Amino acid sequence: MDAGAGPSPEITVDDFLAVDMRVGRVVAVEDFPEARVPAWKLRIDFGPGLGVRRSSARITNYARDELEGSLVVAVVNLPPRQIGPVRSEVLVLGAVEADGTVHILRPDGDATPGARIA
Repeated sequence: MDAGAGPSPEITVDDFLAVDMRVGRVVAVEDFPEARVPAWKLRIDFGPGLGVRRSSARITNYARDELEGSLVVAVVNLPPRQIGPVRSEVLVLGAVEADGTVHILRPDGDATPGARIA
């Protein structure tokens, strides 16, 4: 997505509510040397209702120790996507700059893993 692009077409409130965004805690960050574009393999805990899900994330501007244990916001109801040998089950959200740098969306404070973003 282009950081300088104009707004996307309007959607309905129902369209927005169909996107299930949840708070998760990154429990593991692994190297992903097979990725065509530098990325991490993440395991993210979304609490008892959703459990631990995997994601491939192009957020290599964050060091492993900055990510492990941190809270993130992710879309949890997209179909899984095969990215090389990794089955990515959730999409970690972030603001993407024109140069490709990603700033992860994170809740303030100590939000509960699994809490829905509304």
